[in-house]
Amino acid sequence: MGFEKKMVQYDDPDEEEEDAPAEEGEEEEEEEEEEDMVDPLETIRTKCGETEHCVHYKELLETCESRVGSKSNTLEECTEELFDFLHARDHCVAHKLFHKVK
Repeated sequence: MGFEKKMVQYDDPDEEEEDAPAEEGEEEEEEEEEEDMVDPLETIRTKCGETEHCVHYKELLETCESRVGSKSNTLEECTEELFDFLHARDHCVAHKLFHKVK
């Protein structure tokens, strides 16, 4: 342990200070770039989820969830309704997504 203390004591603090601001600036630039990017898949999923066909399945899912949530002891799950909604939404997404890819 004595050896480790000596190494800490003999570090040059000026080197650490010079590197620190450059790293912070780079991190800020990377965060700004990441915020500007928008995933087209998420945008299309949102739009497809609002179509008439998908809204119908989403209403069925929400009805099932409220029914199951109101019961304290039930074996019912909303798996079928969830899969129906996801299938309808993904069907819509599949037709629109690849028109954006070049």
